[in-house]
Amino acid sequence: MARDSNYGAFMEKFLLQPSPSPHQLPLHALTFAVKDIFDVDGYVTGFGNPDWARTHRAATSTAPAILAILRGGATCVGKTVTAEMAYSINGENKHYGTPRNPCVPDWVPGGSSSGSAVAVGAKLVDFALGTDTGGSVRVPASYCGILGFRPSHGAISTAGVIPLVQTFDTVGWFARDPVILNRVGQVLLRLPDVDLVRPSQIIIAEDCFRLSDIPNDRVTQPLVNSVEKLFGGHLVKHAVLEDYVKDKVPSLKQFFSKGNVDQESNIPSLEALSSAMRLIIGYEFKNNHGEWISTVKPDLGPGISERVWEALRTTDEKVDVCHSVKTELRAALIALLG
Repeated sequence: MARDSNYGAFMEKFLLQPSPSPHQLPLHALTFAVKDIFDVDGYVTGFGNPDWARTHRAATSTAPAILAILRGGATCVGKTVTAEMAYSINGENKHYGTPRNPCVPDWVPGGSSSGSAVAVGAKLVDFALGTDTGGSVRVPASYCGILGFRPSHGAISTAGVIPLVQTFDTVGWFARDPVILNRVGQVLLRLPDVDLVRPSQIIIAEDCFRLSDIPNDRVTQPLVNSVEKLFGGHLVKHAVLEDYVKDKVPSLKQFFSKGNVDQESNIPSLEALSSAMRLIIGYEFKNNHGEWISTVKPDLGPGISERVWEALRTTDEKVDVCHSVKTELRAALIALLG
């Protein structure tokens, strides 16, 4: 699977050094890599596909997220492999090779930020940047046994990042060490160095945890113990998301299917949310890249090809309803979390 001794994580290596500073910078002496979806001045942003690289010129500026990290004192050592057009949760790439999972070598690394996760998991860099639209930081982090963080949508600039689905696109990052994960976050989110914020409540979604094959208490009890140790047990509350979402997101009713409702293994309202999300993803992906795909007809790997051409058949039917669902859900979650 790997293309070289570096677990197949890198597309290309180069050095971007931070500017000298008389001050001790928060990311001093740390190295990082970036997913090949971020612009770097003088380099073609390949987007995981050789036909894309062939038909696009080198970037003339560097993404603000990368510049922020450089100003924080870290050194960039190269670009990492991404799944084609960042449109895969497995992280496979037939053209450049699938990065090898350093945690479980015979398993896929997860995607689409596969190379970034592998570079961190294999200790090739201290941290790495990725993007997360529908799980592309969180999934490979879990597969590779490292930490991954997806911040709130819009919290970090996505300028200089090839768009996938603007409604959900975020810049995220990986690290092995929670201290480094925190320091990178402070730089990217421009946060002051403050004491730990005390949450008002921590909610355990009972119905979601029941979907796991692992007994509920084995998963939730370590969380409860940690919360009690840090803040006291009175903060932990329990909720059933199925009923809450169904009640608070009335526009969602158009996305319920009889199959979802009848299957005990699913949470129907969350399945309906997933359907609405997939519709937005297909529609915006088509708007962003449909013309290029139809014109160039790029060579796409199995799975990716079917997904891409299905997206190009997406219509604007129900798109407005999807955005109503998003607005209602946001308000419902704000009310739930307080």
